[in-house]
Amino acid sequence: MRERQLSGTARPPPLGAFGARVGIYGGSFDPVHLGHVHVARQAQARWGLTQVVFVPAAQSPHKLGQRLAPAPDRVRMLEIALAHEPSWSVWTAELERAGPSYTVDTLSAARGELRLPPGCELYLLLGSDNLRGFERWRDVERILELAQPIVVQRDGPDADEALEHLRRALSPAGYERLARGRLRAPVCPAASTSVREQLARGEAPLEQLPSGVLEYARASGIYAAPPSSGGATQPC
Repeated sequence: MRERQLSGTARPPPLGAFGARVGIYGGSFDPVHLGHVHVARQAQARWGLTQVVFVPAAQSPHKLGQRLAPAPDRVRMLEIALAHEPSWSVWTAELERAGPSYTVDTLSAARGELRLPPGCELYLLLGSDNLRGFERWRDVERILELAQPIVVQRDGPDADEALEHLRRALSPAGYERLARGRLRAPVCPAASTSVREQLARGEAPLEQLPSGVLEYARASGIYAAPPSSGGATQPC
């Protein structure tokens, strides 16, 4: 059964804490790593975001076979990673919602649950790896109406090919909004799968994790390989 005991976990900032531009950044964050931090910083700087809200997923509909670390641990690692970023916060709405985590539901609820001020603009932070299959996201056109996407991508053919496919798969207005949000920037190579594998082998991927996250992950043992697994990591 999925862990839903989130007492004491991070909540949105108080009323009035949000400014004119709020970025919503969803993902498993299993664990949060420097690649996530890099995307948030690049998007915030380029688009002048007054707040970035990290939204850990209960279960991604695109990764239904993936076993995630317990929700309280993923939230706690986010709290540690974001501790020195006053304009960043954690919103646990998807962890408290039954079923898979759909972006359209989160964006639809954001204005009310986060008590955003009138006129606040919503932005959706995406890594360029999210472009493949983006047209199959639930109510994708509604997503593009609710928030301006910011797609942080590295130079190379993969993202360009995915965007060309989306040009044909989305409505003209939806594609124009998506393309408007392209942000070419050096991308940090950190990846959650690699971090989990290294932790399962007893290694210390210091160069991929925010300060304090490695210590928490190792102390909690959430990514340690089971004694009978022969060193294999969890499926991803």
